[in-house]
Amino acid sequence: MVKKEVVSGEGVPKSALPFSPALIVNDLVFVSGQASVDENGKIVNDTFEGEVRRSFENARKILAAAGLDFSDVVQVRNYVANQEDLAAFNIIYKDYFQEPYPARTTLIGCLGTLLKFEVDLLAHAR
Repeated sequence: MVKKEVVSGEGVPKSALPFSPALIVNDLVFVSGQASVDENGKIVNDTFEGEVRRSFENARKILAAAGLDFSDVVQVRNYVANQEDLAAFNIIYKDYFQEPYPARTTLIGCLGTLLKFEVDLLAHAR
């Protein structure tokens, strides 16, 4: 059986939905999809930029609880609600990731109307 450790700690957003914020499995950390939510998991509607930054800051808190940061991320999956926000997203993305950039997938038009952005990450524990 694979040993799984749930990441938790100060500032890690909670959710009433059935998922862990992140799981540590061996030397990998799988961060669940993070959206623009407060610490209790309540959606915070904002501008596109505001929602992207809140999503990444939530991911930052989870990574920190696992003893990691964005430099440990090896894969990023991004979900952008509207195609017209893609150029802005690419600019914001560079505030969180530098070269060599993680492997990346970006899906557009897949979120419905509830969220403008969501992200999930895979990180390698040092």
